[in-house]
Amino acid sequence: MIAETVCSAVAAAGLGIAAVTAYRKRFLAATRIAAYSLVPLGLVMTGVVDWLADTALSPTAWAGFGVLGLSWVLFSATRAVERRRGGTRKERRAAARATQTEAVAPTASAPSLGPGIRTPATRPAAKSRPAESAADDFSDIEAILKKHGI
Repeated sequence: MIAETVCSAVAAAGLGIAAVTAYRKRFLAATRIAAYSLVPLGLVMTGVVDWLADTALSPTAWAGFGVLGLSWVLFSATRAVERRRGGTRKERRAAARATQTEAVAPTASAPSLGPGIRTPATRPAAKSRPAESAADDFSDIEAILKKHGI
């Protein structure tokens, strides 16, 4: 009698916590909490202690099996949705933080957008240059570096 009362109270408290969690828009967690809280109620309703005596003809026991089945369906549904979304909430947040990058470096004067994808139409045509133009290129680079004080 006491065990049944305790299990019923645990189930009621768990369903209350699930309701509060659902109110906070965390529906997967609320469903999982509801599933956990229905297990003791299902065990009480099945009459685990009196298993051999009256399981076969007890409508309460069969209702308990139904509650346990509902609990199992809720567990399975939350796992399926979690797999579809790609992990737990914590893992999704960590992945989102990892993909966020700053558009501009703290000391940069222009946005650092990374290497762009060029199509063959936008790629400049390669020209054959004589050997002396390579020296001119380095002098241009040196001038730019001196201009910036490097």
